[in-house]
Amino acid sequence: MPLLPRRYERLRSVLDGRMGDLTLLLEHVEKPHNLSAILRSCDAVGVLEAHAVCLKGRLLTFNCTAQGSQKWVPLQLHASGAAAMAELKRQGFRLYGTHLSAEAVDYRQCDFTGPTALVLGAEKWGLSDEAAALVDQAVVIPMRGMVQSLNVSVAAATLLFEALRQRQAAGLVPCGGEGVPADRYRRQLFEWAYPQVAAWCRQQGRDYPPLDAEGAIAEELPRTLRLRC
Repeated sequence: MPLLPRRYERLRSVLDGRMGDLTLLLEHVEKPHNLSAILRSCDAVGVLEAHAVCLKGRLLTFNCTAQGSQKWVPLQLHASGAAAMAELKRQGFRLYGTHLSAEAVDYRQCDFTGPTALVLGAEKWGLSDEAAALVDQAVVIPMRGMVQSLNVSVAAATLLFEALRQRQAAGLVPCGGEGVPADRYRRQLFEWAYPQVAAWCRQQGRDYPPLDAEGAIAEELPRTLRLRC
């Protein structure tokens, strides 16, 4: 079925508000309800994509808590935490890791208005020693009760919405697509609008076809593929 113009406009309006300079790195966070809730928060805040490191041989799964958010927030997988953190630093991100240490500061004292990657660890153990040593700044969410930590999905939401609050106060929240590089914007919009065609293009090793002003594919495609649109 062709993409309806109002659906296309909805996809564009959401992508217009995405922030490519705010992301999460999840180290061994693998419980489906936690992972799903985290991606749902990413979608709500406007995160363009998230990152994850899995235990060897494990596959990430989602449940109904995600409400389909995994379709709208790509999750990039990395072989190790060190490799993921090195790549994020290469891209200019400052890494803030949730970790109880002498150097940790209240998360509200941090400046999340620049390129920011929030690093969170496994549900039971938190960040590994290796990851904790590689973050630029350890942060804590102060607790007033007997329990000294939050569920990882709640912690992620708390940090993400603080980053959004700071950016709104500074007038840095995008509204016209300026938060996403132009080429990435075009590719992401096409993947949202036509996921099956996008998968076919990747298999064929070819570029995505252009879209017209109403979101229709402006190129003749094989008939069998058109029937799946």
